[in-house]
Amino acid sequence: MKDTRLIGVVGSSECDAETKALAYAVGRGIAGAGYGLVCGGRGGVMEAACRGAAEAGGLTVGILPGESAAGANPFVQLKIVTGMGVARNAIIVRSASAVIAVAGGSGTLSEISFCVKLGVPVIGLRSYDVFPEIIQAHTPEEALAEALKRIS
Repeated sequence: MKDTRLIGVVGSSECDAETKALAYAVGRGIAGAGYGLVCGGRGGVMEAACRGAAEAGGLTVGILPGESAAGANPFVQLKIVTGMGVARNAIIVRSASAVIAVAGGSGTLSEISFCVKLGVPVIGLRSYDVFPEIIQAHTPEEALAEALKRIS
């Protein structure tokens, strides 16, 4: 791994095939750039991104909401059990040097809000555009490039 820094990927635990493909490409790109991936460790966007990163030889970290590692997707290598529910979103953001939001629901919006509040660069890929601090990207490659510009 080029660096010990992590790039966060946030998004819904349930999503369509197109969103999964975007998240997978983001995960592969993160690993290909030599960074680790941190996420909520569950399904949907998180699982697709972890799968992409793991298949590309990258480190995947899941910050899990429950009281056990049992809910982690099969591509999470480092499982961090918090027992904090959605409050773990702040830990995901604080652990990341930048965050890429792929589509998403209300949980994703909370993670984006933490990014803005904590000054963590946040890139939206088909996600929310509710704050001027959100950098909009149209492709996984563009999202990764924007994240790397802000942490390198």
